[in-house]
Amino acid sequence: MATRVVIIGAGPGGYVAAVRAAQMGTEVTVVEQDKVGGTCLNWGCIPSKIMARCAEITDLVKDAGHWGIGIEASRAPDLEALARRERTVIQGQAEGIMKLFKRHGISYAVGRGYIQDSGLVTVYGEDGENQEIPWDSLILATGSRPMELPRIPFDGKRVISSNEALFLQEVPKSVLIIGAGAIGCEFAFIFSAMGSAVTLVEILPNILPIPSVDDECRKVIQREMKKRKIQFLLGNEVKGLEDRGEKLRVTIGPSHGKSKTRSRKDEGRTLEVERVLVCIGRAPNSAHLGLENLGVKTDARGWIIANDRMETNVPGVYAIGDLLGPSKVMLAHVASAEGRVAAENCAGGSNFMKYDVIPHVIFTRPEVACVGLTEKQALEMGIDIDTRTVLFRSLGKAHVTGEISGLAKVLWDTESKRILGLHLVGPQAGDLIAEATLALRKGLTLRDLADTIHAHPTFSEIMAELAFKALGRPVHA
Repeated sequence: MATRVVIIGAGPGGYVAAVRAAQMGTEVTVVEQDKVGGTCLNWGCIPSKIMARCAEITDLVKDAGHWGIGIEASRAPDLEALARRERTVIQGQAEGIMKLFKRHGISYAVGRGYIQDSGLVTVYGEDGENQEIPWDSLILATGSRPMELPRIPFDGKRVISSNEALFLQEVPKSVLIIGAGAIGCEFAFIFSAMGSAVTLVEILPNILPIPSVDDECRKVIQREMKKRKIQFLLGNEVKGLEDRGEKLRVTIGPSHGKSKTRSRKDEGRTLEVERVLVCIGRAPNSAHLGLENLGVKTDARGWIIANDRMETNVPGVYAIGDLLGPSKVMLAHVASAEGRVAAENCAGGSNFMKYDVIPHVIFTRPEVACVGLTEKQALEMGIDIDTRTVLFRSLGKAHVTGEISGLAKVLWDTESKRILGLHLVGPQAGDLIAEATLALRKGLTLRDLADTIHAHPTFSEIMAELAFKALGRPVHA
């Protein structure tokens, strides 16, 4: 059992690991070069959802007349005022993390953590003061950063990453988003609601090309994009970029290989836009950690390799969160769960991560949420399944709020009736997926879900309607 645990990185993985390690009775030190909360708090989950909330309110104001409220939303949101709110929320959350450290007796060292040798980390402070911290177990939680295109490097002003997009001073009249993954699609809906002309370019033939997202959910989001006049060019890539003074001229052409979804009009074009937002993925913050001094293994791209106990190839050294890359799951709540596993194992436990039941949420309009297998994955595994789908418009609550777009889909094992996957695209999908996650975690059946009484009128009734339909006795669906 380790008595001294050092954690490099204070994001959602690192700070949760620190709290759990302290609860286990170890002496804990957290090393952070930048700000507590990591990407999630400072440049990701929290500020992006504040922007998403602003976009939602903007939509509501535009639609106020349907509710008998005379409000005109002719102006774009004040992004400087929004940024002040973002900073206030971030500061409050950061102070909360520091209070957790104090409450649990966790030491906090500001500076760049470097693995000097086995059992020793050097912290290089910005003020030139360095300190050496001994460890029995080490948890690496330094996260990731936005990846840039070599031919279109970030300039932080007009060619930007998601970091800069969160703190723009004004809404751009036009924006080209490279990459139609979760981040790219979220920003497409945000900027569109705020008044930007948005174009999405995706090298693959589908939006949201994420294995956990069901094809039917993709179709709904694509339809909603069309309603909002969000342009998307699938099977295409950016070939070049030229500075034209006030605007950037972007040349777009077909990506390598053939795409069934590409039409003739997508076979090469140019656009002029105010901003280019690059959302093509993340890169690991694994350089300059001193991994080579211990021989910690990484893959060719620099992602650290760890098992389901969060152990690296070096005894006593653990890695969690985004630092593990796409071979695991790069989500804040997954990093927190991995942090708890690593901390308990540092303290002599024998815990491990289960990656088969993890909720995924994409904060588009409407939201997408899923857990478990997709229909495609289940069929590829040779599982005998059946599926049913229910539209959100079958709910009274959807008509009350005017949010009728979307669907819920369940798939189950035909023999046991055990639920294997549940997929939502609709209002509050990110909150609703918790019930489905618990159902999969506990191996519940369709009857278990159907026999659970859901309050009326609520969006949660979609779960009951789905189960009733799957059992062959639909009520409203």
